[in-house]
Amino acid sequence: MRRYFAVFATDKSGMRDVRERVRPLHRTYLRNAAPEHGVFVRLGGPTLVPQCDAMNGTLLVVEADGINDVMAFIRNDPYMQAGLFDRVEVRPWDWSFGNPEHRV
Repeated sequence: MRRYFAVFATDKSGMRDVRERVRPLHRTYLRNAAPEHGVFVRLGGPTLVPQCDAMNGTLLVVEADGINDVMAFIRNDPYMQAGLFDRVEVRPWDWSFGNPEHRV
């Protein structure tokens, strides 16, 4: 059964240049890797420092058959390959409020 997963990734300190350099590859990967991995990005974007003037991580909501598929997808993300993330957490998520498929 397909379900949603929330991906929380936190950047390592001092990696701003890496993030900026790799970002175009990361964004292309998120848009185009779904057929290979069976993981479909439903929403996402960077998280920000409290002052909102710099990126410090990534938040994604993806749809997949299982957490192992999501983990493989994340391992192949250019950000992960470049060593950007200090920590990545993937959690199954029940998208209820705001899900366009459940609007009445």
